[in-house]
Amino acid sequence: MTTAFMTPAPVHAPARHTGRARLWWLLAAGWAAHVALRLWLYRYHTGPVANPDETGYLLAARWLAGGPGADLTGSTFYQGGYPLLLVPIFWLTSDPVLAYRLVAGAGSMAAASAYPLAYLLLRRMGLGRRAALITAFVAALSPALVVFSGLALTDAILPVLVLAWLVALHDLVAYRSARAGAVAGALAAFAMATHLRGSVVLAVCVLVVVVVWTGRRAVAPGRGRAAGPVVAALASAAVVAVAGKALNGALGAALYPGGPRDLSGLLVSRLTSLEGQAWALSGAAGQLWYLVAGTWGLAGVGLAGAAATLVRRSAPYAHRVLAGALLLTTVGIAYASSAALPDEHRVGNYVYGRYLACVAVAWTLAGLIVLVKGGRLAVVRHALAAAGLLALTGGVAAWYAGDRLERYAFIAFDFPEVIFLTGENGALDLVAASVPALVLLACLTGAAFLTVRRGRLLVVGVLALIDIAFTAGQAPARPSGGPDWLPAPPPGRVAVDRRVKWNIWVPLAYRVSWTRIEFYNGRPPSGACTAVVPYGTAPPPGWAATGRGGAQMGWTTWSNGRCR
Repeated sequence: MTTAFMTPAPVHAPARHTGRARLWWLLAAGWAAHVALRLWLYRYHTGPVANPDETGYLLAARWLAGGPGADLTGSTFYQGGYPLLLVPIFWLTSDPVLAYRLVAGAGSMAAASAYPLAYLLLRRMGLGRRAALITAFVAALSPALVVFSGLALTDAILPVLVLAWLVALHDLVAYRSARAGAVAGALAAFAMATHLRGSVVLAVCVLVVVVVWTGRRAVAPGRGRAAGPVVAALASAAVVAVAGKALNGALGAALYPGGPRDLSGLLVSRLTSLEGQAWALSGAAGQLWYLVAGTWGLAGVGLAGAAATLVRRSAPYAHRVLAGALLLTTVGIAYASSAALPDEHRVGNYVYGRYLACVAVAWTLAGLIVLVKGGRLAVVRHALAAAGLLALTGGVAAWYAGDRLERYAFIAFDFPEVIFLTGENGALDLVAASVPALVLLACLTGAAFLTVRRGRLLVVGVLALIDIAFTAGQAPARPSGGPDWLPAPPPGRVAVDRRVKWNIWVPLAYRVSWTRIEFYNGRPPSGACTAVVPYGTAPPPGWAATGRGGAQMGWTTWSNGRCR
């Protein structure tokens, strides 16, 4: 028997550099295309539409930049990680409209960054360069990266943070890289400083680092277990976590002088009672149902694939670690966020997609990997598992919620993917949404099944058509003309009667960019120039009604004659 040793043809350095340069140009061009799409989608946005959340983050950013804050005592605490990134915008301008447009632009650029990060993750999962480029570009059209990218919400950056964290975590495990460990730890801690969901990310990150280090199998098989990467991960996580705690402490003292809304008692009761556990587990099921339905079934395929990878010892160790980390993060966020959610008498208490939107893109990629790389039998099995998961989680959510899905308030903002699936923007019908989601899953599965021997990019093409159709439905209509419903008052101190509802004074606090609004009971402060009061309230001597607002809006303003 003879053995022939093949000597590979030499790769010339100029050719290698040319290929690398071409790759980065393609990634840059794709990123720019995604930015342009989102700027077009949100071209008419001039101010917050998701209150009080957007306004809470904007006020925090403005205060961090040295501008006026507000008194948000008793409100949800909006953490400082995301507002910290917006500080340069408020250094550039104090105009609330221009600042918001710049925030939408920054969010668009952040969401578009999912494209190169998805490419890096797909390459690490074994996809070829061409397939990874095309698949990542289409995955960056996912609803989770389109709906929130033009809004002042942490959801504009959390999906990108999760993707970057997964890439770093993979490199930490696979290559025993201290740099990757430092990045993974810092990103996880920054996610915690950004939103409570980040606490789950940090906990999983620390758990993974400890388990990998203490486990019998080495981080990089055959190369030993050096402490450097582990120390780098834990040290960077600790430093960023301490900085984040200090940042949030300063924000709390400045914007929540009387303390934020405290849900700790509710959380304890949920965790220690059977009824609380039923609420938390059914809410988690509702979130998982939305995750699968809102990704057209791909998240279900990815969840099944991750579970299979986790228990398959022949799979690459880094892939198994990533599968376990993403599964833990998803289940942890779904359970913890549901347990801490108060009953607000809305449908979103029982079925909700926003909290798991941060992992939706990662699960879309996982599902695509299964459909692109798996054999026919594996594709069918994973698709059936996804359909079963959709039915199971939807059934649990429907059983627990009962007729509250019909009686409670349906807020369309909470259900963009469901509205796309059903065409109904006034109610939630789990069956009516599940059926088209399963049809789309069948289309994706069929495309993978039929092209198993001829490349699988057809499945990516089918996904592109679905996402394009969804994005087209998000295209904005030109706003109708007419007076602003809440015009900013003239310069000077602004006082708000405590009887005015929050949906008036919260957006007003952002529009009044030159001073911090004041609250009062009875007579307005003598030094104030404008008072915002409930409609129908007569002005005291020295004050004159302006005629702004109205009965339907529930507010009007007075002007102080001494300020003229």
